[in-house]
Amino acid sequence: MVLPTTQDGQQDPNIATKDHCIFAFAVLHAHLTGNPSPVPNFPDSRCALFVTWNTHSGGHWKLRGCIGTLEPKQLHRALHDYALNSSLRDHRFSPIRLKELPSLQCKVSLLARFEKAAGWQDWTVGRHGIIIHFTDPDPDAGGVRRTATFLPDVAPEQGWDRQQAVDALIRKAGYAGPIGPALRESLSLERYQSTIAAITYEEFAAALKAAEVDVGEGESESVGSGVGRRVRLHAVA
Repeated sequence: MVLPTTQDGQQDPNIATKDHCIFAFAVLHAHLTGNPSPVPNFPDSRCALFVTWNTHSGGHWKLRGCIGTLEPKQLHRALHDYALNSSLRDHRFSPIRLKELPSLQCKVSLLARFEKAAGWQDWTVGRHGIIIHFTDPDPDAGGVRRTATFLPDVAPEQGWDRQQAVDALIRKAGYAGPIGPALRESLSLERYQSTIAAITYEEFAAALKAAEVDVGEGESESVGSGVGRRVRLHAVA
């Protein structure tokens, strides 16, 4: 299956675009319906990335899954793998089912500009994502090292300042003890930036419809744009 290319797909290959989100949706749809994986329609650059799935409930978007990698990888394979890992293997949630797709939004974040911060406050809310590393100070923890990350959009979405975000990230890393100035000062903090693209399932279906790939009611076949190859997508209604 060859996917349509959106206008923003002609940008810098390390900038997230709707094409990346369309591909992630198509990978998940193909997996859930037992069909072949789609063919990427964007450059195979090398970058770190996260794939996030949100579900629309009660008038708000709520997290449904998010997994990625802080290590740069080839985008074609990594986006395929993390589209599935984030939707099916996030241990905080049950695997996404086919009937849920119409309620979903897919968000792809491509990460760049990693740099070591001068201290735990050396970053800007809304601009930087952060990674913390620290040794668990609990004597019973046996000197275990802990690490966790928040993407750049997490702190502003939660209404956190820097201290609130760092404290929440310490908890995310698995530390359950008291948090105070000494622990914060012990942190090794990296900051990074990202570009983000997001689409809803409705936008995904509209893009495929424009390329003569039917995801509406029933089951149909059509020719993917640019190739003489037939594809099959099953309805999710």
